[in-house]
Amino acid sequence: MDTILILDYGSQYTQLIGRRIRELGVYAEILPGDADVGAKTGPADLQAAGPAVVAGQVVSHYVGIVLSGSPFSAYDEAAPRPHPSLYESRLPVLGICYGIQRMTLDSGGQVSRLVEREYGRKLVHKTSKGQANSLLKGLPAEFSSWMSHGDSVVIPGNGWEIIAESEGGIPAALAHASLPRWGVQFHPEVSHCECGLDILGNFVLGICKAKPEWSMGAYLEQTAESLKCRVGESPVLLLISGGVDSTVTGALLLKTLDPEKVYLLYIDTGLMRAGESEEVMENLARLGARHLFKVDAEERFLEALRGESDPERKRRIIGDLFVRIQEEEVARLGIPEAYLVQGTLYTDLIESGKGVGNKAQTIKSHHNVRSPLIMEKRAKGLVIEPLDRLYKDEVRALGRLLGLPESIVSRHPFPGPGLGVRILGEVTKEKCDILRQADQVYIEELRSRGLYNKIWQAFCVLLPVRAVGVAGDERTYGYVVALRAVVSEDGMTAGVYPFDPADLVAISTAITNRNQKVGRVVYDVSSKPPATIEWE
Repeated sequence: MDTILILDYGSQYTQLIGRRIRELGVYAEILPGDADVGAKTGPADLQAAGPAVVAGQVVSHYVGIVLSGSPFSAYDEAAPRPHPSLYESRLPVLGICYGIQRMTLDSGGQVSRLVEREYGRKLVHKTSKGQANSLLKGLPAEFSSWMSHGDSVVIPGNGWEIIAESEGGIPAALAHASLPRWGVQFHPEVSHCECGLDILGNFVLGICKAKPEWSMGAYLEQTAESLKCRVGESPVLLLISGGVDSTVTGALLLKTLDPEKVYLLYIDTGLMRAGESEEVMENLARLGARHLFKVDAEERFLEALRGESDPERKRRIIGDLFVRIQEEEVARLGIPEAYLVQGTLYTDLIESGKGVGNKAQTIKSHHNVRSPLIMEKRAKGLVIEPLDRLYKDEVRALGRLLGLPESIVSRHPFPGPGLGVRILGEVTKEKCDILRQADQVYIEELRSRGLYNKIWQAFCVLLPVRAVGVAGDERTYGYVVALRAVVSEDGMTAGVYPFDPADLVAISTAITNRNQKVGRVVYDVSSKPPATIEWE
């Protein structure tokens, strides 16, 4: 199978590039930005049949290279640089954002920070050179792009030509006159970018001539083979949160490995949604699990979180306690020493600053990624995360392929730390109960109005403030609940769901009528970016 190699320079969108290329039916692999690509793209490799699994690792046949964006400025002293072998490669190269800035500087051009930075939607129009360029083939003369950069190409490098400009006359796309190299200043991988998939298709299918032979079935086959090679006859232990990710991971383990070697441990933290624990156990039993255990640990988690309001520390407390309880239960139940398996997605790794390279920034620490005990186990090679290169929509597709019912795979995402990161400030039993009830009413209202499946993720957030109100001619002083509802394809970007105002009013009324401790309801209208989907 043909493969596109993506070199990662720390962008939050790096894996999304791979996600979009996979949408085109072509396999994509990500390596650190300074990887030596010379050994990867020689004649012997070009004749390979890959990707195939050898000793648990996927080996690939590369036909093109993409350079990702980065949080760094290309002219900074510490800015990541590609290995010299990149410029010796005969393969087509596409630089995205930082990628084109890097190639510009490396070929004698100039990159500078302009007074007016380009963020969000910007119109792009093709120049005379761009009309016939293969990268922009079939695109309209003008289209809406998605920008996210403070630096811009001011003077193209030697041999480079401007093939498109933004509405401010700033270079938006470039191509080399004699070498197979292209670059765009915007992000074609983001769903908000008009014609973005067409541009990637022109590069991958047209310029690189990659054959679209990849599918989720192929991914399942490769992942299953990799799991078998790595695990061997050793047992595996999966910590279940009850969400889509951990449930799909459980189904994958049970389908791939000997069920007698698969141990599933569900820890009820007391931070779950209404009825969650009962539903989780029923779902896991249906998967055919032979070793399924449940631990009631509400008191321990609430005690550990007592007095803590910092979101990063809350996540670490929850993550560490998960592992401690897991270790205690393993000893108590007599479970043999096992690999720890997690349903971590790539979005979790990206936001936690754990991308492929070492240049990614931490947006927020996911409890199953940056918890010190988890990091220690990962360093020892004892953590397996079979979904760590997938996005949420791909996990759902994998779940369907594994035979899970739609009621499980189409559920809205729920964070591993649960209500602990949806209660802003200190977490208490009272606040958990208030939020649990409000969230239950919200979801019930969405389902009854036929809105649940139109929304990618919806939930309530309990704010650390109270507001004055009136009920039955009496003064009230109730909690404030924020409603969140977003539409998204993969969780990397998200837009606000456009509720009919009448629905919002009805939902607010239902929540305050059924929960006397909630006095006010507000709606969050922030997209991602600049916000994240969860508040903490």
